[in-house]
Amino acid sequence: MNRRWLLGSLFAAALSTLAPLAQALETLPYTAQALAAAQQAGQPVALHFHADWCPTCRQQTTVLKQLKADPALKLTVLVVNYDNEKDLRKALQVRTQSTVIVYRGATEKARIAGETAPDKIRAALQAAL
Repeated sequence: MNRRWLLGSLFAAALSTLAPLAQALETLPYTAQALAAAQQAGQPVALHFHADWCPTCRQQTTVLKQLKADPALKLTVLVVNYDNEKDLRKALQVRTQSTVIVYRGATEKARIAGETAPDKIRAALQAAL
């Protein structure tokens, strides 16, 4: 019995040590299927319209990488290629790269463009939670 208790305690301690390393915010390449699945399930999801040539987009990517450590941000960010997804840009009325649109299911909850401040990006993402 003591041995079982000890093993259970060690396992619990290991899990609590590893828990902070788990990432809540996930970034994935955009696909229409991934967006549709998240929206149908009512999950929080964000679209980050990104262009490789855009310095603001690169700064936003750096901020999103930093925010992965925030356990409260349990959502997926789909990275949309701004140059290739012209139909999607038109449908969503995205006029500039570095636009982030945040959804809860199919309902738009926040939209920011050109923003690189971590607190403002975090606040936009939290709007879907």
